[in-house]
Amino acid sequence: MSETLEDKLTRVQSAIAAIETGGQSVSYEGRAVTKGDLKTLYDREKYLEVRLARKSRGGIRVRAGVPL
Repeated sequence: MSETLEDKLTRVQSAIAAIETGGQSVSYEGRAVTKGDLKTLYDREKYLEVRLARKSRGGIRVRAGVPL
């Protein structure tokens, strides 16, 4: 079963919180580990929030269309 939008948003928000509280990169004995890019995570969070809002409204709205 695929992950729901809510699950994805929660995961992204957890990653953002981890970076904000613990830093984006850490190095130990010459090895460096970098977590996800914060800007990319913020962009993903916004995208998922828009998708969730659209889903709760019932989908995409079309205000004017051209008949075929």
